[in-house]
Amino acid sequence: MKRILVDMDGVLADVYTRFFELYKKETGKQLTIDDVAGKLEEEAFQEQRKWVSEPGFFRNLPVMPGSIERLKKLNESFHVIVVSLATEFPNSLTDKQMWLHHHYPFISWRQIVFCGDKNIFDADIMIDDHPKNLDNFKGDTIMFTQPHNMLLYTRHKRVKSWEEIISLLYPLKKV
Repeated sequence: MKRILVDMDGVLADVYTRFFELYKKETGKQLTIDDVAGKLEEEAFQEQRKWVSEPGFFRNLPVMPGSIERLKKLNESFHVIVVSLATEFPNSLTDKQMWLHHHYPFISWRQIVFCGDKNIFDADIMIDDHPKNLDNFKGDTIMFTQPHNMLLYTRHKRVKSWEEIISLLYPLKKV
């Protein structure tokens, strides 16, 4: 069975919706995707590091549309491991684990890895939104489009939705 690594933030969890909400709450201004396109999160949102360091930030993120049903489908055909960079922000560890168990109860605790560097993993496929995690990966790479990567040209297969991920991995089946 092929092993597939799936990122949490920006792939399963919709961090940008939360960033836009917090920015508007603190400044009274509404940013758009065009305002932040091509900028890393910490460039686009000055308070980003403060927000992600606070307890509860990761516990309350919205789910990426279509991810629950489609990750469940992948979990039936692949050895799925959710891999998230979390050790930089200690408050995120419990929040992320509780969030995953709440929204993706079919992913067991044995399928979740929190780490500081994804380059240590060996698998067949990685789905992530950050090129820094995909660039040195030895297997097939799928880059989930987010504002910070939307202006980049890379060698990675690019997707905009979970439906596109399924189309790539199950090319002849409708799911």
